[in-house]
Formats: sequence, structure tokens, C-alpha cells
Amino acid sequence: MLLHDTTIAFTLRGMNVTLKLNSGQAPASRRAWRTLQTLNAAFVGLLLAAGIGHAETHTNLQAVDAVGKSAWSVSFPFAITGVLLCNPDEMLDSTPNFLPYNEGENAGKLGGEWQIAFQAVEQGDRGGTFCYMAQNYGNQSGIRNSDFSYTNEAWTAEILRLNFDPATMHQFRAGDLIEVTARKSLFYGGKRNINEAHGNDATNNFELRLVTANYGLPAPEVITLADVKSADSNYIFDQTRATGGEHYQGMRVRINSLTLTTTNGWNPTNTWGNRLCTTTDGTGRTFSLRHPRYSLGNAPAGTFDAIGIFNQESGSGSQGTNGYELFVQQVIPQDTPELSIAAKAAISWPVSGAAFALEYVADVNSTNWTVLSNAPVTIEGRNTVLDDLTNPQRFYRLRKTN
Repeated sequence: MLLHDTTIAFTLRGMNVTLKLNSGQAPASRRAWRTLQTLNAAFVGLLLAAGIGHAETHTNLQAVDAVGKSAWSVSFPFAITGVLLCNPDEMLDSTPNFLPYNEGENAGKLGGEWQIAFQAVEQGDRGGTFCYMAQNYGNQSGIRNSDFSYTNEAWTAEILRLNFDPATMHQFRAGDLIEVTARKSLFYGGKRNINEAHGNDATNNFELRLVTANYGLPAPEVITLADVKSADSNYIFDQTRATGGEHYQGMRVRINSLTLTTTNGWNPTNTWGNRLCTTTDGTGRTFSLRHPRYSLGNAPAGTFDAIGIFNQESGSGSQGTNGYELFVQQVIPQDTPELSIAAKAAISWPVSGAAFALEYVADVNSTNWTVLSNAPVTIEGRNTVLDDLTNPQRFYRLRKTN
């Protein structure tokens, strides 16, 4: 097998540069081939660092046409900045689970999966973008080849690479300002995702870089179902993204005055596809909520507000006018008035944890923890403390007292 020679031409600081890579005979072993791919990825990274590539905005990347399909002018590589809206383990389970492709039980089984969302912060930019990768790409119907999948060892290395900043080893978490370098992306479900184009070729890698730790989550934009669904409960789609679901896609929002009509998906142990519930605003409009992989407590019995990431899952690669939903991260019952005050935070833990003191610091690196003296109340079977947000950011811990 012979590989084509590769010629790369570009202008660097006013000079025309031409590089010719003579691949020659293909390496005899798959390990050697992987090494060549890794070197190629590193070379692409150097080009981006040297200014070969461009800075992208969420507004441009998520542009759509009249049927909601991507209208972005494809150009790689690019770098895009935003604030991380979730921890890397909130949406999908990245636990390694390599399954070789066969025509039977493993078809379509992706093993470990990883996903984040980050939101625009630059002036003039709006929206947000999802990053996604999976372990067993080879089990997809269009691939059917385990060579495209990650072994458990390789998948673990990929997750560690994405969960920690390479320069500082800071573990990425919600509220961090990050920069993502993308070399591939695909449109599906109504949004353009940064991904590896469903292959484990190292030249397809995307990377995360820490810009500012604990930058802070954006204030959620407050909306009602009337902002994203018509009176007859059809999705409001606007190609210009000035109104309707497109206006909020990939962003942190707070949807007011919801009531659950189905609760089967209110379970953090369910798979992504089985963590969906239906809500209504009492006017005939309905909307889907997707539960995270951590507990939100019991399903609300009354009216509540939900804070989370506005998402879209149209289920199609050719249209994106429907399928808007909310990935829920916080629930605020309206029948507990003090919890609906935006200037307060609610911190809760199981009643069995009563022998604990709740403490806080304003700086995550501080060792001077202060006891929060507010007495807990029991809400839906959990100890809950309300804290006035006199500081724009606090970090809490429970310390066992006996």
C-alpha cells in the first residue's frame, strides 16, 4: 500500500512556505501508523498555533438555512471560545466499554460517550456549541469496522486528554472559560457539533485549552414556553435566529412556570435517550426536559422553573426545525417562594447527612472555610439551606461534625 505525498502551502508572516511530506511505504504495524497520525495531528496543531487557521464565532458556526440545516462555510482548523456550561460527566457516561463490531448485538452500541456545551462570551457573539465523541465509532451502520473504534486503554487516554487542561492539569468544570481547537465537525440534530467526524484518526482530534478558571456561569436568560412554541404547541423556528428555539440554542436559560406531565425519565441512571420528561405551561404548550446524570431530587409535583442548557435534537442530519429541549441542571419549585428569589442559592443534601456543617469559601483555592450558619429546612426529603448570594461566587462543602 502506497500513501500519496502531501504538499502543504501557506503564508507565514509574509513568507510563502511550501512543505512536502513524503509518506512512502505504509508502516508495517498499526502502532507505527498511529504514530504517524499523531505526528500529523501535532503538525496541524503547530500550524494553528502559528496562525494557520482562524478564530470562529458561535454565531457563524451555528448558522442555518431555511430548513434548519447548517449554513456554515466549512473551514478548518478553527479556534472558538466560550464558557463551559456543564461538567464533562453531566450529560453522557464516558466509562470505557469497547465492543467489537459484529452484525448482531453490538451494532449501534457506542460504548463510552463524552459531551460538553460551551456558550459565547465575546461581544457580538451569541449562542453555544456542543462537543461530542464516542468510543465505538466502528459499530455505526455507516462504518461497520472496529478499526474506527477506541480500545478501552486508548479511550481512557482520550478522556483524560479532554478533561484536563494540558498546560496546568486543571480539571475542566462548569464555569471555566475555554478555547476549543476544532479540525472536524458534523451537522446533526439541528446543530453543528465539534467532533472527530466519527473516526479515531488522531488528525481529527479537537482540544480544549483553559483560558480562565472559574470564569463564572452566565446568568440564565429567562423565558417561557411561549418564546419557543406557538399557541398550538408547534416549535418556533426562525432561520435568522432572532427568535424561537434557534435564538437560545446552546445557551443557559431558565424556563418559568412548568409542570411535569410525564416522569418516567426523571432518573439520573437512565441512558441519554431515556432521560426525557414532558412538561406543560398550562396553556396547551408542551416541552421536553432531559434529566442530567446526577440527582435533581424527586420529580416536582407542582409548578416549577427549570434552569439548564437549551438543546436541540431533531433526530435528522438534513433538517433542524424541531426537537428543541432543555437539558436540566437545576429545578426551582414555585410553591417554595424563598427558592424562587434569584438572589438566593439553595444547597441541599440527604437528611441522613444531618451531622454535617455546611461551609463556604469565595475562592476555590482558599483554605479558610466559613460555617454557613443558616439553619437547614427539609424540602422533599432533603436538608436544604438558603444562602444570600452577597458574593457573586461561592464554593461549598459539607464537613462531618461528629
